Amino acid sequence: MATEIKAPTFPESVAEGSVAAWHKKAGDSVERDELIVEIETDKVVLEVLAPEAGTLSEVLAEEGDTVESEQVLGRIGEGKASGGKAEKADAKAEKGAAKADKPAASGKQHEVKAPTFPESIQEGTVASWNKQVGEAVKRDEVLAEIETDKVVLEVVAPADGALVEIKAEEGSQVESEAVLAIFAEGAGGAATAADEAPAASADDGASDEKVGDKILAPAARKLVAEHDLDVNAIEGTGKGGRILKEDVQKAIKAGTAKKAAKPAAAKPAAASAPAFEGERPEKRVPMSRLRQTIAKRLVQAQQTAAMLTTYNEVDMSEVMALRAQYKDTFAKTHDVKLGFMGFFVKAASEALKRFPDVNASIDGTDIVYHGYQDIGVAVSTDRGLVVPVLRDTDSMKIADVEKGIGDFGKRARDGKLGIDEMQGGTFTITNGGTFGSLMSTPILNPPQTAILGMHKIQDRPMAVDGKVEIRPMMYLALSYDHRMIDGKDAVRFLVTIKELLEDPARLLLDI
Repeated sequence: MATEIKAPTFPESVAEGSVAAWHKKAGDSVERDELIVEIETDKVVLEVLAPEAGTLSEVLAEEGDTVESEQVLGRIGEGKASGGKAEKADAKAEKGAAKADKPAASGKQHEVKAPTFPESIQEGTVASWNKQVGEAVKRDEVLAEIETDKVVLEVVAPADGALVEIKAEEGSQVESEAVLAIFAEGAGGAATAADEAPAASADDGASDEKVGDKILAPAARKLVAEHDLDVNAIEGTGKGGRILKEDVQKAIKAGTAKKAAKPAAAKPAAASAPAFEGERPEKRVPMSRLRQTIAKRLVQAQQTAAMLTTYNEVDMSEVMALRAQYKDTFAKTHDVKLGFMGFFVKAASEALKRFPDVNASIDGTDIVYHGYQDIGVAVSTDRGLVVPVLRDTDSMKIADVEKGIGDFGKRARDGKLGIDEMQGGTFTITNGGTFGSLMSTPILNPPQTAILGMHKIQDRPMAVDGKVEIRPMMYLALSYDHRMIDGKDAVRFLVTIKELLEDPARLLLDI
């Protein structure tokens, strides 16, 4: 009786795939679990293994054909495979013998697991391995980093010892508490990086990518992109000729995979497309999970909220004079520099108390009024924008605000912020002025209903008491959800911030 060969069950996000390559032809003998065909989707290359031993009797989907989830690709008929089992058994015996020859780990083995993710995070990506198989490590030393859509989480060694096996290569998608590696206590591991790492990479086919005739593991793909290498010049040692991270590292060291300089283009006989001199390099790298989430949330905010922006400008003369007068004393007293953000956070806290609608959030068809002010401060990092939250800003002093923001900025750039530090928040402030922005429209940070945008301080001629004077002016922008906040309240809220900043004594006198 013929056995059907079916395409794998595709994830919900993958609608279809195409037959990339048949490794067997009709009439060939196959062994059970032998690689028989590969399906390429828009995300990964999936391997289809033979469900039974026999002879490939029929191919129903040719190379290049588009197939759906669990579609029948071919059939295996009864028949004796020529010598396959014996060879496979010998290979298995050799592998077992080789494994037995390896030195045993000197201590107890542990599973290295991903951290427990909060409910708001479904999965993460293995960003990097800081230690390789066989490399000695100390207890609590960082082994790997997991990048989620909010933060980068560190995975540390459970004891002194070494990694025996890496199960999730760089670039792999992992879920909460997924097993990342096997760790052995003692001075050294049971295997060397050369013995174990290629095997781990070869097994991790779920995230491989095909480039031309070559199949690259995720970590290998990342290195190729970073060093702009020619994949055709790299010899793959993984399963099915896959290019592994170790293969790329070897090619980089040997210098054999550098792209050749482009030859000068011959002059066309007739003038057609314009000719360009010199190299025109391009680089393609995967978008990080944080950047994907930022993009998704920004689009979602614009699609789900009735977003409107109102503008005003503030004369920064008084704040700048106050800062110039007390900045040295402030720094000596509080061990932190006096910036402008402290004034804005305090002014926003006071304005939020006066206009509770701006401090509220929308939850379905409910309005949630918050009896506290938790203000998020947008911080730019190499990985993207993050918004850590200052809690109970109404009770904070300006020094506390400046210290909190300084600490957030440093830890954000080092990837050390905790997830709980970026959750919640009733209002957000973003400062594009640090990069020279004169005017912008900030996008809401859901489920918050308003966000304040600060900008560059620019000297401009202003009419003051009937005279023209040069004043340091800043444009302010308040984006708000019109479903929740009326235009009148939004304008009054922004005017309140303007008044408090133009006369800082109001902050002290609560007027």
